[in-house]
Amino acid sequence: MIVLASAYLAVAAVLLGAALGKVRDVRGFAATIDGYRVLPAPLALPAAVTVLAVEVAAAALLLAPGLRRLGAVVAALLFAVFLAAMGSVLRRGLRVGCGCFGGRDLVGPGTMVRTGVLLALALMAVAAGPSPFAPAQVAVAAALLGLAFVLPILLPGAGRHGSSGGRTDTSGRTYTTGRTEHGPRPGTPFALEGAPERASDQVLYALVSPGCGLCTTMLPHFVAMAARMEVVLVTAAPKDGADGLDGLPRVVDPDVYERNDIPWPPYAVVTDRHGVVLAAGGTSEPAQLQAVLESAASARPA
Repeated sequence: MIVLASAYLAVAAVLLGAALGKVRDVRGFAATIDGYRVLPAPLALPAAVTVLAVEVAAAALLLAPGLRRLGAVVAALLFAVFLAAMGSVLRRGLRVGCGCFGGRDLVGPGTMVRTGVLLALALMAVAAGPSPFAPAQVAVAAALLGLAFVLPILLPGAGRHGSSGGRTDTSGRTYTTGRTEHGPRPGTPFALEGAPERASDQVLYALVSPGCGLCTTMLPHFVAMAARMEVVLVTAAPKDGADGLDGLPRVVDPDVYERNDIPWPPYAVVTDRHGVVLAAGGTSEPAQLQAVLESAASARPA
């Protein structure tokens, strides 16, 4: 019974930690939701705010003895929605950031297992109801949290998802290069409406999105590349974080992601002067951008 009675503490801690991680970059979290492709883009930001509010409200209810069961039910529904969204991403083969705790983990078997364990803990809290607090619950809750976060790591293959022939750096992180499961393939045309006339042998198309925190972080790196090669910013909306970057051309193409099967921004596509893709991949970190550029440099022009 002590295990059931301790589950509410574990769930409340997870919800508060998740909310804290997301509130630091609400627009970045909204961009992650948009990457799931389950809601229209205009609803991504309202959905992000709603998730944050529900997480905080559920945690508060869990910590109030008289409302604990209601909080546990809300938490269980929330985890069930997360689980369904992740399952949808995996079925469609997308490489999407989880957005679970404001980090950069990709949706995969590990995140599914972790969310499933958290759902089980929420259901345990529902079953326990408004049980009185006992000091031993803190230790048991810590053990339950350890189970939720360690079990996905221990399961074979749970920590890997979407391997696509990328390269791995010394930290063990894999960066996608020229060959991807999704996105434009090397040797195929990059479908972009309104692209300016290409003046160089290689052109870097930097895809960004409104409200995307990672895009804002990567913009200076894209701009810096303009000293070495032709760079064009691409966005699906008229207003984005690229405003005010003088001298850097920008193309607005609302259907660029769907037309080229690009999962989520920031994303880079390098083409030759004819618009044929040399390399492409997600570029949420400078090292990933460098990997795409190196792959393009080693590719033969079409």
